[in-house]
Amino acid sequence: MQKLHLVMGGRVKDPQGLEFVDLKAIDMVGVYPDYASAEEAWRSCAQRTVDDAEMRYVVVHLHRLLQPDLIEHPGQK
Repeated sequence: MQKLHLVMGGRVKDPQGLEFVDLKAIDMVGVYPDYASAEEAWRSCAQRTVDDAEMRYVVVHLHRLLQPDLIEHPGQK
């Protein structure tokens, strides 16, 4: 199964939360085929905006949204 990951970010209302101020201004960094490459892109963006507490970048596990029935739960193989 392909495990797609989306990296995106933008200005948030509260630095402790994930409510974005302007959805039209979201920075859609890209979609990546594995977590390692997504994390590398996320880290690059986060480092670039480290001095701005209201900027937040995240990695979204698209494969979990596309196929929620395939999520492994504790004790499940």
